[in-house]
Amino acid sequence: MTTITRLFDFPYYQLEKYNLPDALVTKYGNEWVKTSTQEYIDKANAFSRGLLRLGVKKNDKIAVISSNNRTEWHIADIGILQTGAQNVPIYPTISEEDIEYILNHSASIYCIVSDEELYNKITSVKNNVPNLKEIYSFNDVKGCKSWNEILDLGKDDSNQSEVNAIKDAITEDELATVIYTSGTTGRPKGVMLSHKNIVSDVLMSGDRVPFEAGKSRALSFLPICHIYERMILYLYQYYGVSTYFAESIEKVSDNIKEAQPYVITAVPRLLEKVYDKIIAKGTELTGIKRKLFFWAVEVGLQYEPYGANGPWYGLKLWLARKLIFSKWKAGLGGNLSLMVSGSAAIQPRLARVFAAAEIPVMEGYGLTETSPVIAVNDQRNNGFKIGTVGKPLNGVEVKIAEDGEILCKGPNVMMGYLNAPDKTAEVMTDGYFHTGDIGIIDADGFLKITDRKKEMFKTSGGKYIAPQLIENAMKQSRFIEQIMVVGDGEKMPGAFIQPDFEFLKQWASRKGLSLGSNEDIANNKEVHDRIQEEVDGINKKFGHWEQIKKFEITPEIWSVDGGELTPTLKLKRKAVKEKYQKLYDKIYDGSSK
Repeated sequence: MTTITRLFDFPYYQLEKYNLPDALVTKYGNEWVKTSTQEYIDKANAFSRGLLRLGVKKNDKIAVISSNNRTEWHIADIGILQTGAQNVPIYPTISEEDIEYILNHSASIYCIVSDEELYNKITSVKNNVPNLKEIYSFNDVKGCKSWNEILDLGKDDSNQSEVNAIKDAITEDELATVIYTSGTTGRPKGVMLSHKNIVSDVLMSGDRVPFEAGKSRALSFLPICHIYERMILYLYQYYGVSTYFAESIEKVSDNIKEAQPYVITAVPRLLEKVYDKIIAKGTELTGIKRKLFFWAVEVGLQYEPYGANGPWYGLKLWLARKLIFSKWKAGLGGNLSLMVSGSAAIQPRLARVFAAAEIPVMEGYGLTETSPVIAVNDQRNNGFKIGTVGKPLNGVEVKIAEDGEILCKGPNVMMGYLNAPDKTAEVMTDGYFHTGDIGIIDADGFLKITDRKKEMFKTSGGKYIAPQLIENAMKQSRFIEQIMVVGDGEKMPGAFIQPDFEFLKQWASRKGLSLGSNEDIANNKEVHDRIQEEVDGINKKFGHWEQIKKFEITPEIWSVDGGELTPTLKLKRKAVKEKYQKLYDKIYDGSSK
């Protein structure tokens, strides 16, 4: 039996143990096209042979950018890794400037894109990337070489012995991939992950997989350029899970009905959308059906695992499942029995209601630097606790530093940041990685994230927000004196704005407006609309997920005496949020956690 120590061992292990007819399944037009385990391996080997004939050598970097997850990505991935080169995945929606930076910083010699839009994006920066020899595309794109040319180059298998010799010489401690984390202050950092880093995380996470190996189906749609989905996809290969790739996030609801998966990975934002859609359908009901629907939702919101609510609740839950929740499950393909959530904290109410509906969400926690999983919930053996990220994986050591920061040590911790030993040193102490998150380990051994050490936060869609960058840009407006960006764990960023009252009064007198007190100013529609113009203009400098979608104006001038600022005039974020909790609830329609 194949021993798995390198990432390219996974398909061979799958071939020996499960030999699936539908290992990887991608939809082209209206047809789901299946690739067997054997075909997957054969094409990966052809790709490796083609790359060697192109002159690819050990430790060369090849960038792969795809707008959606697809079979070709995996064939290219294994094909690249078998040559001793490294796969550098790039997020398709980042700016051309960041793509140019990553291609240069990683010294990528080839770039494989999925489609015409990405080809045009790379072409626009190609002249500024001297190492880049050629661009290839999965789709047929006019003027761009096809990835099939590399497969055709490798059709002749006379150099397969060379591929095998290179593969055999690759050790688990060698670099497998460089993954660039979102740049929040300055440029993105290239996280170097070895074969051992990711393989160990897959095998350790495998202990938490509660379904029968070789007999399950998954739908994959989260971006594979993130280590979260990529690690999960290696895990599916290890467990003999037939993996169907959704056409896009927009088509997930259609694809879930077609593929009828047992398992999906998700982020809280997606779960919120699913829940909101279900509730919207419930509100359309009338009479007894409507009453029953919302009674079931109320039952679901009280859910506690392992029968903790007692037999009377158990009876109500049984009835709610039979009458209402079974229809939820049917609407999600009929087979969905497990959702794994990561990247941001899930609202406990969602964890409760989906578990009640027998579509439990197992929340986990990790970072790119930890390959990524550090801890994850598991319904078996009392390993599921709502409001936590589960127990640390067996083999990962987690300790809480004196200041409350979560530190992590294990075979999954990165090799370091590419070309940045100083940045690596900043986050490593005696083999422990500093996560930047604050947390506790409770009496039962569950890890709970309680705060951010740094001011950065994530929306419920899993996107990082760096508030200071946005605040500093917004404060360039004459109308905005102080601003605090909020929205940790929420759908989108919002903000409290303390306007420059003096400037507003001057603006108003020029317009012939009478504004009155600061309280009146804060509630004035024309003032709000004018500041909205300023916010809209500055928003254009930021990615869509970073843009301030809603704000509220505060009537007070923020000061040291008022408790909003420190003596060095820095924002006291916790105090400001507490002071303006009602405005916060208004921004998020009363649905703040």
